[in-house]
Amino acid sequence: MTKIGIIGGSGFYSLIENPELFQAETKYGKPSDDISLGKIGGVDAAFIPRHGTKHDIPPHKVPYRANIAALESLGVKRIIATNAVGSLRADYAPGDFVLFDQFINMTHGRHDTFFDENVVAHVGMAEPYCPELRSIASSRLSEMKLKHHDTGSVIVVNGPRFSSRAESKFFAKQGFDTINMTQYPEAALAREKGMCYLGVGIVTDYDVGLEGDTNVKPVNAEEVNRVFAMSIDKAKALVSSLAIAASSKMTCNCHSALDNAIVTKK
Repeated sequence: MTKIGIIGGSGFYSLIENPELFQAETKYGKPSDDISLGKIGGVDAAFIPRHGTKHDIPPHKVPYRANIAALESLGVKRIIATNAVGSLRADYAPGDFVLFDQFINMTHGRHDTFFDENVVAHVGMAEPYCPELRSIASSRLSEMKLKHHDTGSVIVVNGPRFSSRAESKFFAKQGFDTINMTQYPEAALAREKGMCYLGVGIVTDYDVGLEGDTNVKPVNAEEVNRVFAMSIDKAKALVSSLAIAASSKMTCNCHSALDNAIVTKK
């Protein structure tokens, strides 16, 4: 049984030892691409490139439900997900790692629940990210001497465009820490399946720039790719270490997310 699921960029393919490609099919369609199955340090793992191998799936069209359902069908209980994020505050600098503890959904039109037919469930989302995985990740990042933030909210926008200055200023004034296009509904769907989910943000930019510093320019795709590429080896080392550590017995309550959530009478 596959224990660990990894969702991220195609650069993470090399994490899996001697991978076998698996073509999954779910009730919600096909996942973003073939799933790489294999081992990481002796631990069974499965990897899905969120945007496809060619990075040709925009954030608002990622098949989030199919990705999570496919991992569940393989026996995955814990998911490690990486994301490029923009910073909305000066102290979250490009190159930093952020362990999300909250999300704010500003997307629209995405299929964001598995409970949209015949069964009504109100799943608690007060703490959407696995505290146990976050604690493990924090320890690993400290051991690796990588600058990181143990908490961080991520506001999720629809994309694929970047923010206007007014939008970014509004988000920052609300106290949000980072901005991204893919953390929702991925994290919420994992919770509906009772799966542990860790969101690791890699800060690539300051969104529309840094107020008061004219040398920091608004984000562009080229800069995001450049900074992310500089961090990819560190991210891969982190994910590899986490996959091994996270394969031990779970002590969190993520698996009980559906307890008392279903209100439809049998």
